Amino acid sequence: MIHVCSLSRLHDTVAACGARHVVSLLGNEDNLLLPGSIARADHLWLQFHDIIEPRDGHIHPAGEHIERLIGFVQRWERASPMVIHCYAGVSRSTAAAFVAVCTLNPAGTEAAIARALRRASPTATPNLRIVSLADEVLGRRGSMVEAVAAIGQGMLAEAAPFQLELQGH
Repeated sequence: MIHVCSLSRLHDTVAACGARHVVSLLGNEDNLLLPGSIARADHLWLQFHDIIEPRDGHIHPAGEHIERLIGFVQRWERASPMVIHCYAGVSRSTAAAFVAVCTLNPAGTEAAIARALRRASPTATPNLRIVSLADEVLGRRGSMVEAVAAIGQGMLAEAAPFQLELQGH
């Protein structure tokens, strides 16, 4: 099970679900205090900003970030939940959760995963740069981008924590 939340809800979400793995997607200026129950080896901190185009003074999501995310997800033994968070729980974290579930499921399931994401979170607005890069790395030929585009932008509201099932797992 993958749980998605904002930075402000990280500690509560980890405690509530018993997660042992965490993915943090934050800018390099954000402060992060990792819950004590998470071992350093079970934490991935990807430092980039929530942008889709390069911008001066900001770190653009890059292929190396997505490769590290996919590798981390592939090594996750799934015996306990994983929490994926960003600052607001709306864009970077929902994109990473979508990428994680796509990574663990065969090609052809992207639309169903995107619809499950929308049902789980009316505020989810996955960062299209992250999704596009993962689509390339996973060889999905645009199907991940199409699936996320089909669910549209989420409601503009504060994101509540949610969970995303691992299709078929």
